[in-house]
Amino acid sequence: MIFSHQWARDLEYPSASLMAFQKLLEPCDDDVLEARARSSTAISRRYFGRTMRLFAPLYLSNECINSCAYCGFSRDNAILRVTLDVEQMACEASYLLQEGFRSVLLVAGEHPKFISNGYLKKCIERLVPMFPSIVLEVAPMEIKEYEPLVEAGAEGVLVYQETYDLEAYKQLHTAGPKKDFHWRLDSLQRAYEGGFRRLGTGVLFGLAHWRAEATALAAHLFFLQRYCWKAQLSVSLPRLRPAAGNFTPRFSFSDRDFAQLLFALRITFPTIQLVMSTREEAAFRDAMAPLGVTMMSAGSHTEPGGYTGQASEQLHHTIRGKSVPITCSSTHATKQFEISDDRSPSMIASKLVSLGLDPVWKDWDSVILT
Repeated sequence: MIFSHQWARDLEYPSASLMAFQKLLEPCDDDVLEARARSSTAISRRYFGRTMRLFAPLYLSNECINSCAYCGFSRDNAILRVTLDVEQMACEASYLLQEGFRSVLLVAGEHPKFISNGYLKKCIERLVPMFPSIVLEVAPMEIKEYEPLVEAGAEGVLVYQETYDLEAYKQLHTAGPKKDFHWRLDSLQRAYEGGFRRLGTGVLFGLAHWRAEATALAAHLFFLQRYCWKAQLSVSLPRLRPAAGNFTPRFSFSDRDFAQLLFALRITFPTIQLVMSTREEAAFRDAMAPLGVTMMSAGSHTEPGGYTGQASEQLHHTIRGKSVPITCSSTHATKQFEISDDRSPSMIASKLVSLGLDPVWKDWDSVILT
């Protein structure tokens, strides 16, 4: 656990850079915030031009063996579950391809019976001819498990720590492999050693106080910049959304707080990708897009089969991990969470153009390496 020990030391004995970041999180008046917005915008233009990278999540499965109080996929929730087979996944991917996407994020709950290393490898191999960029948001793995996924054609991994507050983490994760805080914290380091060139992290805001979370996140990023220096880093700032289980956010994280943190991250980490998902309302996404955001999801569905209705005949109901007969007439698996921005990808792209930004559907091709 090289990183988790270093991370704890960095928080206990903060560097000058980390203390400077913390200063940017202190309460400030509107004039100061507006000045930081201008700085954030200027830095983004310097390093990213006017580009906005677009991607879509493709959910493979909502099966999960973890008990996480805030997640719609938690094994404790009585929901409709399904896992797409490779061809069903490819049908969903074909839909996204027709919508214009060339970057896809494969998402799945943590369940070894359904989501194995071999299954993911087959999905990646099926998608390689379709998508230049394939990123994974799945259960953390060992280095040797990551390596064949890189060889198959995946280029990135996302692992959100959810919360950096160790006590809150213990309270919210009561069963399953995800209980191991340090195993999860070290996962991006293992992914980098396994060969991934894009690494993404973030905090699920609402689980602990946002300023403390942001400081711990920054310490994580400083380490990743030092240790995983060849990788492109990205940070997402998701806020809790309604989901099965009806978890209520413990702490507030307002639009103003979001903006202050976004500007602080851009000023401190000028070259990282800052991601804004469809969890956020359309008007807020439009307002923030020119001010430092460089990646956005669009037209998202957060359930397996959500784009084309794949595997609707294979749905099964679970209660605390056990399958029971379906007692409802739904033809859709349960979502991980509700989205806020339900505009189509083309509508979002048009809006970005009207804001003076350049939507980018493809920014990478493997031929660059050859």
